[in-house]
Amino acid sequence: MNKVEYGWIVIYFEKSNDYQTKTRLPQGSEYIFQLMLATFLITTAILAILTILPLSRHEAWWIRGLDFPRLQLFLALLSTLVLELLLLDLSSWQAWGLVVVALACLVYQAWWIVPYTRIFPLEVNAANNSDSQGRIKIITANVLMTNRNAQGLITLIRECQPDILVTLESDIWWQTQLDILETDYPYTIKCPLDNLYGMHVYSRFPMMNTQIEYLVEPDKPSMHALVLLPSGHRIRIHFLHPAPPSPTENSESSERDAELVIIAKSVADTNVPVIVTGDLNDVAWSATTRLFRKISGLLDPRVGRGMFNTFHANYWFLRWPLDHLFHSKHFSLQNLKRLRSFGSDHYALFTELVLTADRNNEDNGLDAGADDLAWAKRKTENQNVNKSDVPQPEKHSVI
Repeated sequence: MNKVEYGWIVIYFEKSNDYQTKTRLPQGSEYIFQLMLATFLITTAILAILTILPLSRHEAWWIRGLDFPRLQLFLALLSTLVLELLLLDLSSWQAWGLVVVALACLVYQAWWIVPYTRIFPLEVNAANNSDSQGRIKIITANVLMTNRNAQGLITLIRECQPDILVTLESDIWWQTQLDILETDYPYTIKCPLDNLYGMHVYSRFPMMNTQIEYLVEPDKPSMHALVLLPSGHRIRIHFLHPAPPSPTENSESSERDAELVIIAKSVADTNVPVIVTGDLNDVAWSATTRLFRKISGLLDPRVGRGMFNTFHANYWFLRWPLDHLFHSKHFSLQNLKRLRSFGSDHYALFTELVLTADRNNEDNGLDAGADDLAWAKRKTENQNVNKSDVPQPEKHSVI
């Protein structure tokens, strides 16, 4: 009788008369093996279901919410796959079935998140233009309405010296705290609300044709402006904060998706430099954000640089990129960073862009096909909204 040990699993075997090898588990080991197989079967099945459900275009919050934790699911699948390879009897077809399923799900999740790692090519080139007249620095900050550390955000502003600050979830209390900035940021758009969807913009640069609109929902504002750079160039900027699909907000993602789609369609029709920023309550790697990028043609400076997860600031194991800045091909990137915590459940995002003389040759590599356009049309029709509802500040000349 011989034995081979694999960690804490012991396999006993003996030679028969015809020299064929037979194996058998010692008493009790077969039970352990079957228990492990069952455990991995349940684990792999759950992870596979969580991977497959978002393939559906169903807009229920509990399905669309699974777009968010792709990184966490990737890590869970990777751990499961490694353990299956180490602990299961790979002479068993059941074991190989589990390995194949886990590997397939792992590859699928990786397909979504790898573009937001450094191993992927850059989508936006690094700036090599030293002309400060064409630069714009923006801080996008969801302040958390109940957060009372306004001084923490103000300190970040003093350190980073942005040209534009946009705050989300800012109510009248936050407005009274931030109005101290008006000495340096005299151009403002203010919409204080106590429903977690207040919004403020403070700018060093002149803002023309500013508008506050409620594009989809009557209590969820967005802001729109034409910003004049020191170089004399004008930039069209949209500040957004649609509601997320969740059990406490909207039961479906319909409202959020429709707002993103009409913004995408609107900016796709302009030749003016464009920036879209805010807390979009959607992750960078979701199908809906991908649809937004396909239709708008806007670039994501995070691609090839990192995820820049801005939410949740208090739980390192539950973080994903909810705060975004997309821009047209007119810009290159000088700086992009997540700022330190200031008491909110979001980190603020700092982006510094440089306007180039002409459109760059950069491309997001995404094209909207007939199926994408039909999907986008269904989303807007479902909410009875149209791209014509989106302000086009460059169409007017009044300051």
